[in-house]
Amino acid sequence: MTSQLTLAAAMVVFLGGSAYGVKLLTAPADTGPQGPTCEPRTVKAGEELTPNLIKVNVFNVSQRSGLANRVNINLQRKGFLGGKIGNDTGGIKTNTVTIVTTDKRNPQVQLVSKQFKDKVLYAGPKQTLSSGVTVVVGDDYKGLVAKAPRSVKSDRTLRFCLPIVGIE
Repeated sequence: MTSQLTLAAAMVVFLGGSAYGVKLLTAPADTGPQGPTCEPRTVKAGEELTPNLIKVNVFNVSQRSGLANRVNINLQRKGFLGGKIGNDTGGIKTNTVTIVTTDKRNPQVQLVSKQFKDKVLYAGPKQTLSSGVTVVVGDDYKGLVAKAPRSVKSDRTLRFCLPIVGIE
């Protein structure tokens, strides 16, 4: 008698689970708007620009494997937002540190450049840049300054869209 009840209960669970699985399998995907992906921020001329607003992309042209990743992690420890990392520099070469920019007086570029022990060189982009500041490091890269400035005064109004990280 108990084995018949156990079998009946198992059959009910199986049929219920199968019906629910078919319902989930054939349900439309929830692809509606999820809300904003970033939060707008503005730094006005004369205000302090801090690292938590600047995304830094780091690319490696050295023979040292993983250098771009290590530099990116160390910049994140200083408060910068991590951007893209990799070895494809779009044709930019350097022995030390080069920041790829069309405006080396940009406050974002200035704050990033002050983080390096090396004399920072600047190069114009040979292709379209990702958002943020793009840094290329080479074989003679010496590292980051231990007590580098944590902010610079902005000479212009800058607008940022900080990514919203969902907590689930």
